[in-house]
Amino acid sequence: MLRFDILTIFPEMFSSPCGCSLLKRALDKGLIALNLHDIRDYAEDKHRMTDDAPYGGGGGMVMKVEPIARALEAVPLQGEDVPVILLTPQGEPFSQRIAEELASRPQLVLVCGHYEGVDERVRTRLVNREISLGDYVLTGGELSAMVVVDAVSRLVPGVLGNSESARTDSFSTGLLEYPHYTRPARYRGWEVPAVLVGGNHREIEMWRRRESLLRTRRRRPDLLKGLALTEQEKGWLEEEVTNNE
Repeated sequence: MLRFDILTIFPEMFSSPCGCSLLKRALDKGLIALNLHDIRDYAEDKHRMTDDAPYGGGGGMVMKVEPIARALEAVPLQGEDVPVILLTPQGEPFSQRIAEELASRPQLVLVCGHYEGVDERVRTRLVNREISLGDYVLTGGELSAMVVVDAVSRLVPGVLGNSESARTDSFSTGLLEYPHYTRPARYRGWEVPAVLVGGNHREIEMWRRRESLLRTRRRRPDLLKGLALTEQEKGWLEEEVTNNE
């Protein structure tokens, strides 16, 4: 079981995404556990304040270090190397590789930032990793935490009905995923590629690999850099360039 501990000032935001679909089934089966910690519960003033004006002036508010520190100290850690992750635009970009790495851990602690950010002492003293969803700013770290929980949970053994699905996901192989088709084989004159209904599994695998490479070349050519390709695969890419000239 993978345990998530999430520090947030809006725990109610997690009830809907975790109450349906894949995450709900994973929780019901005991494959993952989700523990929400309201940072406001660890503020010691009567107004339960978790933010204050920044030293030196400037716009916005900054999340205080004390309630976050107390909340983290209340989380039972399953070992000394548990990832304690701050969700922040300044973190390393989240990727499938990181999701796969985190899915192998027994516990993850996610700290949801807010406002102008968190007191720098949270970053330098209390967490050991920072993750960003991308080069944009959200209203808070809760949405980022939900994405991390979803992406990591589906890689936990038993969560997906078919483990092969995760193995062939886009980015898991270093490439974008090949096209998918299902019944009917013909609709409005739009036909499924003949190779997929022919039953020759070797040809199907070769077609999928080729389509995955070509789709990556067209949409995300940066992913091909440094990728080890066979002579046949190089030929597929060169053939497409020739055909497009």
